[in-house]
Amino acid sequence: MEVSIMRKLMHHKNILQLLDWNTTEPYVLIMEYVSYGTLRTFLQTNRGHLSADPELQSLLTIASYHIALAMQHLRSKMIIHCDLALRNVMVNKFPWEVKVAEFGLARDLTRMTSRRSSRQQRVPLRWYPPEYFKNNYYSFKGDVWAFGVVLWEMQTFTLPYPNLETSEQVVYHICMGHRNTNPEGCRPELHIMRDCWQEPHTLRPSFTDIVCMLENIMEND
Repeated sequence: MEVSIMRKLMHHKNILQLLDWNTTEPYVLIMEYVSYGTLRTFLQTNRGHLSADPELQSLLTIASYHIALAMQHLRSKMIIHCDLALRNVMVNKFPWEVKVAEFGLARDLTRMTSRRSSRQQRVPLRWYPPEYFKNNYYSFKGDVWAFGVVLWEMQTFTLPYPNLETSEQVVYHICMGHRNTNPEGCRPELHIMRDCWQEPHTLRPSFTDIVCMLENIMEND
């Protein structure tokens, strides 16, 4: 399934490209090379340098924009990522060449009859929306929720809900309507993340909406 999804997403600059594969033993996936690994590691490693850069917020907006473009492309192909997180975004050249990767949990809705999820599969709870825990439901708007968490990660250089230790605490916190706190120093425009965390999920913006919002911010920089 992962290979078929990645083949469907080929030829987009903000999606890590599958170059070759072998679906019989020995199983092989050959991916394009990126210079700096994951965006999470890149930001943590360069935290001191980046924090001192007066253009940091503009750089983060550009990176966010390219991630949103990738997710807009997934939506156009009827593919839900289900594992969007900073650790699954790769960096070739920051901030212009960031690429969404890791499609192990992704679902192709053109091949499915239901958007209900299998609870047998382990999922990244800290990036998942309340409707998943309440109704076992994950849609494109679940990816929008996760995008909001990615924005938060980029601002804080840390794990979502850092004060919560157990899975049970995280799920309870999310279902009770609590959210990650507003990052200090985050400019007001990037509170797009708050829009991404609205309930019900139908109130959240689409990735096309998010792309437009980020374009407007970049035009004003």
